[in-house]
Amino acid sequence: MNFQNFIGHDDAKLALILNALDSRCGGVLFVGEKGSGKSTLARLFKNILPPATPFVNLPLHATEEALLGGVEMEETIKNGRKVLRSGLLQRACDGVAYIDDVNLLSPEIIALILKAQSSRNYFIGKGNQSRRPLQNFMLLASMNPEEGYLSSHFLDRFGMCVFWEGIRERMQKMAVMKTAISSDQRQENDDQDLRERICGARMMLEKIIVPVEIRNTIAQKCIENVVCGHRGDIFLFYAARAYAALCNAAEVTAEHVDKVLPLVLLHRRRMYKQMEEDQANEQHRHDKPADSKNSPEQNREKGKDSATDYEDENDNAGSGDSGQRQQQFRESRSAEEIFNVGDVFNIRRLAFRKDRMNRTSSGRRTKTGSRGKQGRKIKSIMRANGDIAVDATIRAAAPFQIARGRSGTLLIEDDDLRFKQREKKMGHLAVLVVDGSGSMGAKKRMIETKGAVQSLLLDCYQKRDKVSLIVFRKDAASVVLPPTASVEAASRRLQEIPVGGKTPLTAGLLETYKLMKNVRLKSPQTRFLVVLVTDGRANQSFSGAPVREEIAKMAGLLGELPVTDFVVIDTEDKKSFLKADLACEISGLLGADYYRMNDLQADHLTEIIRDKKAAYA
Repeated sequence: MNFQNFIGHDDAKLALILNALDSRCGGVLFVGEKGSGKSTLARLFKNILPPATPFVNLPLHATEEALLGGVEMEETIKNGRKVLRSGLLQRACDGVAYIDDVNLLSPEIIALILKAQSSRNYFIGKGNQSRRPLQNFMLLASMNPEEGYLSSHFLDRFGMCVFWEGIRERMQKMAVMKTAISSDQRQENDDQDLRERICGARMMLEKIIVPVEIRNTIAQKCIENVVCGHRGDIFLFYAARAYAALCNAAEVTAEHVDKVLPLVLLHRRRMYKQMEEDQANEQHRHDKPADSKNSPEQNREKGKDSATDYEDENDNAGSGDSGQRQQQFRESRSAEEIFNVGDVFNIRRLAFRKDRMNRTSSGRRTKTGSRGKQGRKIKSIMRANGDIAVDATIRAAAPFQIARGRSGTLLIEDDDLRFKQREKKMGHLAVLVVDGSGSMGAKKRMIETKGAVQSLLLDCYQKRDKVSLIVFRKDAASVVLPPTASVEAASRRLQEIPVGGKTPLTAGLLETYKLMKNVRLKSPQTRFLVVLVTDGRANQSFSGAPVREEIAKMAGLLGELPVTDFVVIDTEDKKSFLKADLACEISGLLGADYYRMNDLQADHLTEIIRDKKAAYA
């Protein structure tokens, strides 16, 4: 397969051609669903570049030292002079640096790559002597928005962005199959003419005239599209000029600007539109009444359904045909309802113990051992890991310098080498298991519950956790959101959670167990945070056994999973006469940290400390 024979996505191919012509166009970001050909086209891009142009793939697990290079400590110590090692970005000089699934990289690594690209130099160590020049390189990246989003700041740093959609037309899908099949039998390159055309356009690029009225047009287009900042204006200028050179035109015209405008401004316009929609939704949520005129909550407040909590309690304690008929009757008269999200608040700090596993992952939640060269040094060790501790090595070698006949340079032997053991913080996979049964709708508890879950999602975003959302209601549980780094997607799913039916708590725990087992097979280093949000009033058996017995068995299975932390948030109304504290019992079975809704708020914790101080004063 070659570049020109790639089926569809002409806008993506144009964006790559313009960047091959002029790297000042700012790079390209492909955003689209999985399996739509983003990575395939990105790798075919090599065919239209000049021969011997570097094309470097940046892996997701790349460390700062792997990207920027570093000092060869072992050779430096032994030779007595600094020996530097080039990194991946240095190898991409005057070429292309490609990142697949860029949204899965840590924000620190993305910021480092973008800074190196814009400043065209970087630092290996401290001082000007460690500053190394970096020639220009083009940044090409792809991402699947279902797996997480880039921040608006990072998105704005890309000159062009193309939003992909999978091919839906039958004839085009057949053409894709034909091309894929024939590519195994024929490997000749048909992109030579396009490569020569790009080289010719590059030679005349600086001769292209950009009239003053065209510059005014570019500025006006950015104003009309409500583009923040100046990157949009600058990238649109270079893109229009590159397209004019590709068309063999002497000067840039309005048609050239209009052709490349969607590539440069569409993602910037979408960012602003998304901010407007978020602000409008937030204002609408505060202005709109929390419940409708004839909602079940108002009926409960008026006494029309005041026996709900009592009936739920009977379902927990009793069994038999009579209890089942009462439950079926209650479900038949109760309608599903979607509650709004309550007030969001700052939650108290959720702290967990450090485990003994070394990881390459990043985050801000819990301390963990570092497998790479990131993080702070906590001690020196003798086990070789490639990260030499200079101070400890010198201390180990110092007593033997006279015996070794040192005359000038420090004499280091292999037995003297000491290595750094580092520590950093990591993120968890937060699995939010939410009770969506009918009892959660009593006294508007689901509004407050959604507000608490939204607050947890905000905390997960700040700690760089991945999140997953499981809801159990009626007679089953379902994963409404697979593990993702997109807190925005989790927030949307949270708003859509309906309330109604029984409480199949066992099914929710089983679905959590299955999810964690599957994730651990793919990523054994994952540390889980399971947050169970429920009132504990389980009344739906999964296997026919007593509900409490099922919960105890599932709690035992979950407890066997390593590096897993549990939190139970009790949504029960503790002022009710019929309170049962069942969630507290479940917390004990799981060995979980237990919180009531009010205890979760950071402000409430501050008030407790203040009251304690006042009591001892």
